[in-house]
Amino acid sequence: MSLESDVIVDRRRMRRKLTFWRVAAVFVAVAAVVAVGAIATRSGPDVLAGSGSIARIKIEGLIRSDNDRVEALERLEKSSAAAVVVHINSPGGTTAGSEQLYDALTRLKAKKPMVVVVEGLAASGGYIAAIASDHIVAQQSSLVGSIGVLFQFPNFSGLMKTVGVQVEEVKSSPLKAAPNGFEPTSPEARAALESLVKDSYAWFRGLVQNRRGMDDGLLDRVADGRVFTGRQAVDLRLIDQLGDEKTAVAWLVSEKKIKSDLPVRDFKLAPKFGDLTFLRAAASITLDAVGLGGVARQLEQVGLAQAMDRFGLDGMLALWRPAGPN
Repeated sequence: MSLESDVIVDRRRMRRKLTFWRVAAVFVAVAAVVAVGAIATRSGPDVLAGSGSIARIKIEGLIRSDNDRVEALERLEKSSAAAVVVHINSPGGTTAGSEQLYDALTRLKAKKPMVVVVEGLAASGGYIAAIASDHIVAQQSSLVGSIGVLFQFPNFSGLMKTVGVQVEEVKSSPLKAAPNGFEPTSPEARAALESLVKDSYAWFRGLVQNRRGMDDGLLDRVADGRVFTGRQAVDLRLIDQLGDEKTAVAWLVSEKKIKSDLPVRDFKLAPKFGDLTFLRAAASITLDAVGLGGVARQLEQVGLAQAMDRFGLDGMLALWRPAGPN
């Protein structure tokens, strides 16, 4: 065998060994990340919310029905946390999801002293969640309110007529799957939708009136769909006090007799092993480092797909969205 052949064989042998150790390193690194994540997600929330602390939970972004979040709040109910501070920064979401969150927080409040802190926004469904608490604290520039219900749907009938496309359908009754966006909304379909919206709006108004102790006149002033600053919201009884988390803790100490020296610790509302974002990120970095960048890109795409799915909101909305440019 020539010297050149020996060199080629040695190179191939070294390449196979290198590939083996790369794959082994990937498995070891991913296994380590998974093990650490499992320990953190299994024990983290329950340990953090111990009897020597106040649990801090965060409600952020769009609110949808979320059974994992409900289960996490039930675990917090059964924990030995002395009290709960709920931070809210949300424009709302679906009416059903907001009601589910309100009910879960109401059950939690029955077991633990609870106070809400509005960080930047508690509008529509975010405000529904906030009024589960008996005391709401907000910053002066926070936005609060947007008491109302929305049902939006696109209408492509004009565009379809222009391009010469018509959707044929056979349905059991005129109001089945109406509106569908492919034809002008009939007066009957619009009336049916208005009935749904008005019923949900009446429920929202009644909830606010009952929880915030408003008379009809004050309720009419705050329930026209607009948002208010924290400074305005105090006078309108939408919130109770201006301040931040320290203000909220001070209320727990003075009104609920919580010890003043208790630390405030995070209690995550993600499922015990359901939020794999950190695993994907760590695995992506590991794979990229050992030369398997294509696999890393696929992991990133999975995360992107899940993030895009969160924008899908079905049903009636209790959601505040600033109007865009005309």
